[in-house]
Amino acid sequence: MRPVRADRLLSLLLLLQNRGLMTAAGLAAELEVSVRTVYRDVEALGAAGVPVRAERGPEGGYRLVEGYRTRLTGLTDAEAGSLFLAGLPGPAGDLGLGAVLASAQLKVEAALPGELADQARRVRERFHLDAPAWFRDADPVPHLERISGAVWERRVLRTRYRRWRGEVDREVCPLGLVLKGGIWYLVALSENPENIVRTYRVSRFQAVEEAGGPFTRPAGFDLAAYWAESSRRMEAALRQGTARLRLSPRGRKLLPMQFGAAGVRALREAGPPDGEGWVEVELSVESEAVATGDLLRLGTEAEVLGPPGLRRAVAGAVAVLAERYAGEEGESREGTVRPDEGRCVGR
Repeated sequence: MRPVRADRLLSLLLLLQNRGLMTAAGLAAELEVSVRTVYRDVEALGAAGVPVRAERGPEGGYRLVEGYRTRLTGLTDAEAGSLFLAGLPGPAGDLGLGAVLASAQLKVEAALPGELADQARRVRERFHLDAPAWFRDADPVPHLERISGAVWERRVLRTRYRRWRGEVDREVCPLGLVLKGGIWYLVALSENPENIVRTYRVSRFQAVEEAGGPFTRPAGFDLAAYWAESSRRMEAALRQGTARLRLSPRGRKLLPMQFGAAGVRALREAGPPDGEGWVEVELSVESEAVATGDLLRLGTEAEVLGPPGLRRAVAGAVAVLAERYAGEEGESREGTVRPDEGRCVGR
């Protein structure tokens, strides 16, 4: 019997053992095959001595004879390695481990005593982890599966990577993958004179191919510790400025939504509200140009009190917007002169 079909028959058997009565359509959906294939696989199980019983009627389907349980639940290496993604079916699929993870979960569930298996099913029914952020499409990561294979096998990769200043060709030794806010990052040792560990956004790889290996991982390298320290350094490098704001009651609700942990910290240390409920806060911000755009998202629910340069930048942006929207909808803008351009610009 071909290995692929043998794996599918075992998955079918474990589904019936773990879930009881299932229809042919339900089994086909779980196994990602046709209903006709399910009929053939059920016949094959019966021929192999597995007591599968067919129940007819609208509420019918297939079930194992009462009391029958299989112990063919040994995990393969790939299945065991996929279990850390048990709560992340989407990322598991990105890594090419979706089917492997499903098989591993079935085997683990089948090996549990009845009471624990029921509890595992209840947890799965009641809790679900969805890693990507709202209102943002996932990054396209066509090279993720190849990169993950190189991480596992310690293979050197020859890559083309898109940076802000253009593309660069580089050989890297992949040390690990990190999923942060629905975005995949590769942590790798860069094959260059510095020979240091760097972080790469996986969606920015334009080309990836194996260049050799296996390489030797740095002794004692801890992916989780590296990521925590790297995140701390990035936060400190990005948020070098402090803005002093005045916030309305609604602005206080918007601040954590727009600025995350920085907004929460600012509100925690806010001054007392005035007679209208407005408060003053000090918020960690990025560069003046970035902070200007970020603060404009608070609209009329915030006022920038300082520093003076940031207040002028926000006021200037507001003035441009006010001029832009001063006319009637669709009114021609021909003949308007922008002070910084000194020339007439059309639509």
